Amino acid sequence: MNIKEEIHALSDEVISNIGRLVAIDSHLGTPEKDMPFGKGPAQALHEALKIADELGFKTVNLDNYCGYAEMGEGEDIIGIAGHLDIVPAGGGWTHEPFTLTREGDYVYGRGTTDDKGPVIEALYAMKLLRDSGIKLNKRVRLIMGCNEETGSKCMEHYNEVDEELSCGFTPDGNFPCIHGEKGMCAMMASSKKTKIISMNGGFVSNAVCDECTTVIPAEEGLKEKLEKALSETRLQEYRVTEQDGQITVFAKGIPAHASTPTLGVNAAGVTCECLAEAGFEDDFITFYNSHLGTACDGSGIGLKCEDEYGALTFNNGIVKTEDGVISCTIDIRFPVTLKLDDLRKMCEAKLDDENGHIEFLGGENPLFFPRESPLVTALYKAYTDVTGDTENKPLVIGGGTYAKSLKNIIAFGPEMLGVDYRIHGADEFMLVSGMEEDIYLFMEAIRNLLAI
Repeated sequence: MNIKEEIHALSDEVISNIGRLVAIDSHLGTPEKDMPFGKGPAQALHEALKIADELGFKTVNLDNYCGYAEMGEGEDIIGIAGHLDIVPAGGGWTHEPFTLTREGDYVYGRGTTDDKGPVIEALYAMKLLRDSGIKLNKRVRLIMGCNEETGSKCMEHYNEVDEELSCGFTPDGNFPCIHGEKGMCAMMASSKKTKIISMNGGFVSNAVCDECTTVIPAEEGLKEKLEKALSETRLQEYRVTEQDGQITVFAKGIPAHASTPTLGVNAAGVTCECLAEAGFEDDFITFYNSHLGTACDGSGIGLKCEDEYGALTFNNGIVKTEDGVISCTIDIRFPVTLKLDDLRKMCEAKLDDENGHIEFLGGENPLFFPRESPLVTALYKAYTDVTGDTENKPLVIGGGTYAKSLKNIIAFGPEMLGVDYRIHGADEFMLVSGMEEDIYLFMEAIRNLLAI
């Protein structure tokens, strides 16, 4: 058999093992003794290490922060870093998020593409290389983390207790490969005064707020004006009800990752625009529309900018009301030629007025490797050799990966350009054909990195 036939022969086994991980709800939980991120992530790590044991790899659990499977010998380590934690399932699924469901070439489930599927794909790439008898002059280590979606504390722990990587990749981005990742910045917008009784929506800060429920005092004719305004938007669904002197507005937008917010529709933002259009006068609505809005470019606080690698993006993920105060998470991805301090200076004079306040919570600077660097060259060659595609070039993305937490790695796959795998949304999926190609791509990537 040639390599593609070998991979295809293992396809059902690979899918079955991905299903073992998808079955575990591993979003961030309440820390417990020896489980820093809660039961779900720890359970997923144990199961992943068990699969690696079954395939004959040396395995190590680093205090349930992360673990790894390893093969080969030598001082140098080729690292492959994937994550086993997920964002919450959220609503809108037509398939069970924690039961792997196959329909033809499509396999549905939370984590199939981000990032449980690629972890298992990388494990089988290692297995196939090992079984081929290739000389392993370096160690190849698949590191499996449990906290990528909510801070990457897992990799902070890895850096504290284990060895530095010589080179490698994280299968948590796009092909051909990612040679730059925009900087990231978190902010929080808060109301000062508002007539709004409650406004709640979104489930994670790093995804577009795709559902929002808002309760306001009723006003004469307001319900009809709101319905008219909402009918002219891109919302997938909306409902306006009036009872006991209150109007409730439910808005359903379109989910999208925070790094590509223009692909989604922000239900909270559209609601605020429609409330203003319908004549509902409120300090917080004024603040939201002028400072956050729905443009996704940060123009409301003076952050609209771009460089040759891409533009700044601005996303409101969660809206919630507590003790009469409305707060909104803000996720910003900024160009690789800027630093956090640049961002602060650009917006610091526009974060506060009589209607609301925006607090700077922190962030991280961009990651950037030149396209001609040995690491980028090795991974891009693996992509072009397997796919034959030389038109698409190494990318800069808005998403953040383990490449910012571990030295000497960049993102390589699993997403092919032009395919929306519904990451962080309902009905996330992978393609079986894509899974098989990923394994081949990861094998070639490891071969090339062994030669550096």
